[in-house]
Amino acid sequence: MKELEKPVYIVLLYANFKVKTQRTALMGKIIAYLRASTDKQDLSHQKLEILEFARRQGLHVDEYVEITVSSRKTSKQRRIDELLQTLVETDTLIVTELSRLGRSTAEVIALVNALVERNIRLVAIKQNLDVHRQDMNSKIIITLFSLFAELERDLISLRTKEALAAKKAQGKPLGKPKGTLQKSKFDKDVVRIKELLDYGLSVRKIARILGCSSHFALNTYINKRGLRAVGNKPKDA
Repeated sequence: MKELEKPVYIVLLYANFKVKTQRTALMGKIIAYLRASTDKQDLSHQKLEILEFARRQGLHVDEYVEITVSSRKTSKQRRIDELLQTLVETDTLIVTELSRLGRSTAEVIALVNALVERNIRLVAIKQNLDVHRQDMNSKIIITLFSLFAELERDLISLRTKEALAAKKAQGKPLGKPKGTLQKSKFDKDVVRIKELLDYGLSVRKIARILGCSSHFALNTYINKRGLRAVGNKPKDA
C-alpha cells in the first residue's frame, strides 16, 4: 500500500467500524428462547436450529434462555416473565416456533402484541416470521393473529355451550357430582393429620404444626373427608 493511501485506508476502517457499532446499538441484543416439555435433547435440537439460522443471517445470539417444563405451567415457571423483563426496545427474540411461547393461540398472540408494542423484534424460524413494529407485513400478520385468537375463544365458548346443552337435553346433571372432593393443599399431609387426630390433638394445634395461618380451612378439610375416628370429638376447632 502506498504511503498516500494509508490515511484513507485508516479512515475507511474507522468508518466501517462506526457503522457496525451504530447498527449493533440500533438492533439491540439478540436473545433466543428455548423450551421443551420433557426431553432435554429437544433443547439441543432447538439450539442447533437457532445457531444455523443465526449463521445464515449473519447474526450473533447474545443470550439463551432455556427451560425444560410443560406448556401447562405458568408464564413465570416457563421463564416468560423473566424474558419480558430482560428484553428492551430494539432487542430481538428468536424462537424455533411460536408454540414455544405459549400454551394457547390467545396467549401467544398476546405475547406477540406485547413485544411489538415495545418495539421488540420477534423471529419464529419454522413459521418464517419476522415481526417488528415498523414493517407493514408484520402489522398484517398481527391483525390476522388477533382474529385467529378471537375465533379460537369463540369456538371454545361455542363448544362448551353445545356440550352443556347436549347434557341438559339428555337429562344429565350439570356441574360436578354432589359430594365430589377437590384437591387440597392438605392432601400431602393427610396421613400425618390422621395420626395427630388419633393422638387427641386439636385442629388448632395441628394447624400450627403444619404451619397453617388459620385452622378453619383445616377443620373443613377434616370434616369433609371424615378423618376423625368415631368418638374422637374435635377440640377448640
